[in-house]
Amino acid sequence: MNIETYRKTFPSLSFDQPEQGILRITLSAPGKLNAADAHMHKDLAYVWQQVDKDSDVSCVLVRGDGKSFSAGGDFSLIEEMIESDTALVRVWKEARDLVYNLVNCSKPVVSEIRGPAVGAGLAVALLADVSIAAHDARLLDGHTRLGVAAGDHAVLIWPLLCGLAKARYHLLTNTPVSGEQAEKMGLVSLSVPGDELEHCALETARTLAAGSPTAVRWTKYALNNWLRMAGPSFDTSLALEFLGFRLDDVKEGLSSLKEKRPADFPKDSPL
Repeated sequence: MNIETYRKTFPSLSFDQPEQGILRITLSAPGKLNAADAHMHKDLAYVWQQVDKDSDVSCVLVRGDGKSFSAGGDFSLIEEMIESDTALVRVWKEARDLVYNLVNCSKPVVSEIRGPAVGAGLAVALLADVSIAAHDARLLDGHTRLGVAAGDHAVLIWPLLCGLAKARYHLLTNTPVSGEQAEKMGLVSLSVPGDELEHCALETARTLAAGSPTAVRWTKYALNNWLRMAGPSFDTSLALEFLGFRLDDVKEGLSSLKEKRPADFPKDSPL
């Protein structure tokens, strides 16, 4: 595990090695709740391929810097997607690859979820093999509030984790879930008090790193066939999400978020 190689290849992310065999990835965007700009979005899509090939990595621990996990895509990235066809296609491919690369990464991944986890950030948090959230973490898909379909990861994994009824409610109404609620409904693996989160996540990563590599990785591979079977549903949701970036709703959604007011979506829908 060459930490400097990771830092040079994926410069928008922070890397360290808390213990032998454990690679810790930190999403860091100070002052923006670790929201992903164009560079971070790309790095989050492709870092998992490097992890998969790295024989020195036995487990990954992913977290956000400070008091947040990640607020999802930042406003500048969304604006670029609205304005540029080239950017839209690029980010669509990255969004697709982020999900499939994380699902197909052979190494187990533990997420340490603190504060808000939204959009693409929530995708990383929930697609981790073991997701551990602080009681007061705030999980929110966020897409329908922006004015686009719930793409990224939600249609792929929410119904499997918490059931179709709960998935429908939270994804359609954009109702947030606390870490404590998320554990009760099966959306995350575990929820703990905030002051225990870092210790619990590291202890879990330590257990996975010390386990039989073939047993752990092959169990992950077999379990993730549930997600691979849902691939067509995910692909559809992602395509519909990105189609929405060419309609008026997303412009109003973004404006209302920037102005911190309720959205007033156009009622003359093309549907």
